[in-house]
Amino acid sequence: MQAPIRPSTEEDVPAITNIYAHYVHTSTATYELEPPTPNEMSARRSKILALGLPYLVAEQENKILGYAYAGQYRPRPGYQFTIEDSVYIHPEHQGQGLGQSLLTALIEICEQGPWRQMIAVIGDTANTASVRLHERHGFRSIGTLYSVGWKFNRWVDSTLMQRALGSGNSLPAKD
Repeated sequence: MQAPIRPSTEEDVPAITNIYAHYVHTSTATYELEPPTPNEMSARRSKILALGLPYLVAEQENKILGYAYAGQYRPRPGYQFTIEDSVYIHPEHQGQGLGQSLLTALIEICEQGPWRQMIAVIGDTANTASVRLHERHGFRSIGTLYSVGWKFNRWVDSTLMQRALGSGNSLPAKD
């Protein structure tokens, strides 16, 4: 499916909140146990945008089909050139290439900024769709964090993946 990708707006927050709530309730893609409120999602989005990072949506016929954003990997200054991606697709539109489109757009935007590395922290090693999506975009597996999450009455692992952005670590960091 070729849905237009655009920067998110405040008006998209209710749809983003609903998409994310689905994953909180039904999957180990996130280790949150209770879905955030629209106000909390709005605050999270604002924090991302305040850092100059992209927060995108895929929209078709005035319906948000999915979203993706890049967030700060860690808050310490030494990590300022490393970011973490997140991609969520409305459950009725999974398997239609939206994740591919959103992640492609996210990477392209991030490569134009000062960031040099993108990390994917994939909840649950059984989340093969997310692993494959990231592999198609040049991410490589860098490890597994075993039993770091507790959800649905079981321990859950996380897969870590990484890819260089732009010139990666071949040049000095941009100021």
